[in-house]
Amino acid sequence: MSGFLNYLIEGSLCLLLGWGFYRVFLEKLTFFDWNRSILLLLMGVGLIVPLLSFEAVVSTVSLTEYTLPLVEVGNGSFESGFSLSWQEALVWIYGIGFLVFLGRILLGIAKPIFQLQMVEKLEYQGMKLAIHPSFEPASFFNYILLPYFDPQDEDLQKILLHESVHVSKRHTFDLILLQLVKAIFWFNPAVYLFERSLREVHEYQADQGVTRNYSQIDYSRLLLRLITQDQGWQFTNSFNQFQTKKRIVMMNKEESKNLQKGRFLMILPILGLMVFAFSCDQNIGEEPIKPENIVEIIDEDGNAELKAIENGRVIEMSADEIFDVVEDQPNPAGGMQGWNQYLSSNLVYPEQAKKEGVEGTVIVVFVINTDGSIQDVDILRGIGAGCDEAAIRVVQNAPNWEPGKQRGREVRTRMRLPIRFKLS
Repeated sequence: MSGFLNYLIEGSLCLLLGWGFYRVFLEKLTFFDWNRSILLLLMGVGLIVPLLSFEAVVSTVSLTEYTLPLVEVGNGSFESGFSLSWQEALVWIYGIGFLVFLGRILLGIAKPIFQLQMVEKLEYQGMKLAIHPSFEPASFFNYILLPYFDPQDEDLQKILLHESVHVSKRHTFDLILLQLVKAIFWFNPAVYLFERSLREVHEYQADQGVTRNYSQIDYSRLLLRLITQDQGWQFTNSFNQFQTKKRIVMMNKEESKNLQKGRFLMILPILGLMVFAFSCDQNIGEEPIKPENIVEIIDEDGNAELKAIENGRVIEMSADEIFDVVEDQPNPAGGMQGWNQYLSSNLVYPEQAKKEGVEGTVIVVFVINTDGSIQDVDILRGIGAGCDEAAIRVVQNAPNWEPGKQRGREVRTRMRLPIRFKLS
């Protein structure tokens, strides 16, 4: 669950950063094809980058862990009634929003497809036209929608040219991708900014296609004359749906110089920053840990489980007679089975960690004295939220061990115990 929330947060930040870059550096350029490609790329980055994972190792060797048989660690108490953690509540709210937007996508595709079956259709100069008095000039996939058709009408010829650009550039597919991103990140203001910018660029591209063949002044007058309301289809590009004044200003703007295309190269450090920030997991100061020494705790409704430990691992040697490798390793009271039972009965997932959604691996180090007692219990790596204290407590309160031996003599040895706290 926390991984999914992290994905939404990181994806949202990617989208905000991406749109901010576009807004500051590219929005006012007249390279409309390039702008469209950048907007689509940045939306794709917001979807994909948080899913990537690259481990950046800094003077370290990564932790090696394998799944081992699980045994139960006690039974948690159950509270009567229905309760949700804050994470579960967020997921429910998110899920409802996602389903609403997903339903709108399906309806947005199905409605025009159904209506197209009910209206007059014809072909004109290689263009597929759908004619109905209720239509406003628009395009949907490879269809151009019109309220009427008169091949002698010059204004209609301009409208046809405009909509044919939408069709040839397949703008409907852009809108489908946009709506999918919008469904996933419906709570993020950046997706609505992307929608506005992408629809603007679509109209700039189509307007540019018209003004290459007709007078800008005449075409601008047509836009002003035909200001209408959009018919509300998500995946249509309506002829006059979007910011007429801004479109007219952009049509009359001097074309950007080719030298300004260099601005698009600035996307490279932005992408690098996103990948580094959201896809690289830095692993610092760790040493190899063998799988036979790994404990895992998994919480589910107050219950916990852990991986069985089959063999102890003696680690780390120091000058004050704390041994790394001994001939006879220390053994817990009751053997490894007894140690597993002790952990199963005493390891409890802290309530604070459950409420805050904290997961991770705590590594405890401790010394087995020559008399089998445990001392110098410390945290080599912790995760907080009460998990470190719970790990220290269970080791400190453990029964005495049978000490390790070197050449037949009891010696002090240091042990390492990884405990993984994992919410189900």
